[in-house]
Amino acid sequence: MRILLIGEYSRLHNSLKEGLVAIGHEVTLVGDGDGFKQFPVDYTIDPAFSKTKLINLFRQAIFKVFKYDIAATERGLRFYFLLKKLKGYDVVQLINEAPIATNPSLEKKLLGKLMKQNAKTFLLSCGVDYISVKYMLQSNFSYSLMDPFYADDSLLPDYRYIFNYTGKKHKKLHDFIFNKINGVIASDMDYVLPLKGHPKFLGLVPNPVNLEKLEYKKPVITDKVVIFLGINRGTYNQKGVPFFEKALEIIRQKYGSMTEIIVTENVPYNDYINRYNKAHILLDQVYAYDQGYNALEAMSKGKVVFTGAEKEFTDYYGLTEKVAINALPDVGLIVSELAWLIENPGEILAIGERARAFIEKEHDHIMIAGKYLEKWETK
Repeated sequence: MRILLIGEYSRLHNSLKEGLVAIGHEVTLVGDGDGFKQFPVDYTIDPAFSKTKLINLFRQAIFKVFKYDIAATERGLRFYFLLKKLKGYDVVQLINEAPIATNPSLEKKLLGKLMKQNAKTFLLSCGVDYISVKYMLQSNFSYSLMDPFYADDSLLPDYRYIFNYTGKKHKKLHDFIFNKINGVIASDMDYVLPLKGHPKFLGLVPNPVNLEKLEYKKPVITDKVVIFLGINRGTYNQKGVPFFEKALEIIRQKYGSMTEIIVTENVPYNDYINRYNKAHILLDQVYAYDQGYNALEAMSKGKVVFTGAEKEFTDYYGLTEKVAINALPDVGLIVSELAWLIENPGEILAIGERARAFIEKEHDHIMIAGKYLEKWETK
């Protein structure tokens, strides 16, 4: 089967490609590398020209006045010139409703051309999109990444891109895509809940994780428990990082001699994935019901991850013991969980072992590739 993957988030499509190739399929990945993360792609639409020093100054001025990023137009143009190479695929999968990340009207035209020259098209729900944002705005979650904005509307610049998903232009794009696609697949429980009952919803296929690239080493705790926090400034509030920062300040004061705390910010993926190797605990996010990609990769390395692990997640997988710590938007609770682990290091080792076993059972990239094939072949 010839498969075309459009867009990339957090290495999801790279891992899926590796699983599909391992079982004999031909796969092409198109994307911009997901910004500073620099994920590999077969054909790039990275707006390199817009990033050059002189053009970037002009780009920033345009954005300041019109709130429009000219890099979006460059991505669209680069994709347009690739279209003649993106023909004859059995399956096209879009990473989200705007995988090219150009302006909505151009996105609609480009995706329309792409779908016409290939067989089936499927959509992933693995990040914010029209349906998930609408679900959040209707307060259907007990907590969500919108909560910081509700508490402080001066954060609007950080949230404008989220509100764009419910604007008229994007709604037209959303409707167009849902009229054309064969189906939509959710990557975890945070996207299953908003899609329940939708006629195009094909169910959950867990994120694929390439365990061959993520070595598990049994945690060894000698004198200090090592805690890691990796910050992406673009999602600082949406991930609930301030809760982690405040909790770490308390932990430093109370357990300074028993802990080592590592904090990094905006580092490329290949660097980031190695920076937390020595850590025993990784702080991921608080506004989630299930784990995203960052958490899954850390769990596969045997880390204790503070992330989404709500009842919906544990019920779905039939878990009776912790494979991750359910991080809630509550500094006191985060401190309490961290203190419990620091004072009971044996629990760190036990949860880390269960985390790796869970990833092996539920997220192996070759097994997950087979699940995608089943979804694609039935529609």
